[in-house]
Amino acid sequence: MNATTTRGALLAALACVLVGGSFTANSVLGDYPYAGGQFLRYALACLLLVPAAGKGAAGRLRALTPRQWSRLALLAAVGMVGFNLAVIAAERTAEPAVPGVFVGCAPVAVAVLVPLLDGRRPQRVVLYGSLLVAAGAFTVQGWGRTDGTGIAFSVCALAGEVGFAVLAVPVLRPLGPRLLSATVCAVAAVESAAVGLVVDGSGWLRRPDGVETAALLWQAVVVTVVGFVCWYMGMQRIGAERATLFSGLIPVAAACTAPLVGTGSYGLAQAAGSALVGLGVALGSGALGRAEREPGPRGRAFRGNARPESRGVRVPGTRE
Repeated sequence: MNATTTRGALLAALACVLVGGSFTANSVLGDYPYAGGQFLRYALACLLLVPAAGKGAAGRLRALTPRQWSRLALLAAVGMVGFNLAVIAAERTAEPAVPGVFVGCAPVAVAVLVPLLDGRRPQRVVLYGSLLVAAGAFTVQGWGRTDGTGIAFSVCALAGEVGFAVLAVPVLRPLGPRLLSATVCAVAAVESAAVGLVVDGSGWLRRPDGVETAALLWQAVVVTVVGFVCWYMGMQRIGAERATLFSGLIPVAAACTAPLVGTGSYGLAQAAGSALVGLGVALGSGALGRAEREPGPRGRAFRGNARPESRGVRVPGTRE
């Protein structure tokens, strides 16, 4: 791995570890209105990200086509608001491990889907690595009680996780990681408010208590601002297939942090699953050998199927 891919791998890994920690923060937000919490999280994150968007941000947004704006709205609805709604709905009739297992299969789906959308064959080494990551995620979390509804919403959560990576393809290069993160957070805040008004009415938003405030600040500042930017910066360097391998670190981080708040334990199964995830990431990312390179300008590993109108646009400055 060269310096570019190493840095991309570290950024993607950091983003996924932060997201894994957010699952622990979610455990103290069970009584807070879902949509209101998402609104506060994404609105605050957007306000913090706007100053870091860089010069010419307004011009880059005006240059987006209606199709790209539609994709941004779909990215926020599916990969952010919808993903969290699906997880919550699944956990009403299924144990948390069930949606976690499905989400752990995201690397396999992305390893197959992104190359096919780009008109090329999946990379075998990435596919093998993603299978190991999925097996490791299953080992870390195990399987729990569920029913048909829980499985259906778990599949929706998987679709949201895959969409968070795949739907960003045509807009990552023209916007860059920071402006993309700020924009989708703004869109997700509006969508969350709309969901809250429809579902919860006037009770969709209330003042959080001290513990809830701390959890929401962690999710907004650390998980969303830092995590999203790191995720998209990492994905920009190593491609969608390899970046999504690191999502296997999400259940590992959740398992490691759960004992800190007394919501779980870390034992032999979690250690074995963590080892499998690490092996899959190392194999698929090329750390154990020379992985096949993804095509990209100047030999850099960019995610595929960028729109023709985004080609030649230099991304300034360099990812819930």
